[in-house]
Amino acid sequence: MSTEAILGPVRATSPRKPGAANVTSSYSSLLKTVREAGLLRRHRTFYILTFSFLVIALLGCVTGFVLLRESWFQLLIAGALGIILTQFAFLAHEASHRQVFESGRANDRAGRFLAAGIVGISYSWWMTKHTRHHANPNQVTKDPDIEIDTISFIEEDAAKAKGLQALITRKQGYLFFPLLMLEGINLHALSFKTLFGPGKVDGRAAEISMIVARVGLYLAAIFLFLPVGMAFAFLGVQLAVFGVYMGASFAPNHKGMPIIPADMKLDFLRKQVLTSRNVRGFGMATFMGGLNYQIEHHLFPSMPRPALARARVIVREHCETQQVPYTETTLLQSYAIVIEYLNRVGLSARDPFDCPAAANFRRR
Repeated sequence: MSTEAILGPVRATSPRKPGAANVTSSYSSLLKTVREAGLLRRHRTFYILTFSFLVIALLGCVTGFVLLRESWFQLLIAGALGIILTQFAFLAHEASHRQVFESGRANDRAGRFLAAGIVGISYSWWMTKHTRHHANPNQVTKDPDIEIDTISFIEEDAAKAKGLQALITRKQGYLFFPLLMLEGINLHALSFKTLFGPGKVDGRAAEISMIVARVGLYLAAIFLFLPVGMAFAFLGVQLAVFGVYMGASFAPNHKGMPIIPADMKLDFLRKQVLTSRNVRGFGMATFMGGLNYQIEHHLFPSMPRPALARARVIVREHCETQQVPYTETTLLQSYAIVIEYLNRVGLSARDPFDCPAAANFRRR
């Protein structure tokens, strides 16, 4: 993406209504309004009920798994399990942001148990990566979520793609959701790589113990109860659903929003609002674990999920006053934007002779 394309939306916010507060300092007044409205108070009852419901759903899957035995209907259990584990991951994400308990230690204990003990991914790895993302969303060299993996999120990375990687990159928008079926495996692999790799990892021993026990018991149950082929199918469906659901919940929030150059300085309010996108629609807060209110989540990371809807009204009005663009779409619109954006970035990986004019020149 060109510098002009990036700076356009930012520059467009420069004019302010007469008497409007300076954008740099306006976040303080917004935070004060939100705090006085009581939107930063903890909602422990909500999280207790949500956790209880998910535990009951998980036990229901276990019961169904035992009763069905050697039946291909087990794949329905696998799909349901992928959804339930994603919902547990949402709770771990909220604990990591100190949304559940007042105590940071209590949140970390809960988040580590949910992430490592139930979902099977490293809480410390997630915390390190996600904290960097929140500090500098969509900023080149600073946000790990736009670093090249299988997908290229900036044109400079796409242009470096070679061989099979280049073929994927050219159509990466269309391939994005199919590739997410492998994201569950990727998340588990990255967790093991971090926990068993060099460098400091908070709670390394506890996480290794929980993840190894969780993975061991899970695999043992699947392969002891089911024939080998069915067991692999069960595992594949569960990981595919988990990966797609996770990716489909996190991708709409920032992909296709402005990419900030590494050397650009932005005030906190603009940095968070200009790079984030909300998703509106019935039931989105449950489906996306509150991530549909991405703007409010980035402005107030410790705000509990039940308060985000009320905060949205306050934040929208504040952004309108400051003439800071506030982006909100439906879920399907957000997916269309993501696909179009990734395909546009992927054009940088094309062969220069793919251009018809260049091809004609080559044939002469």
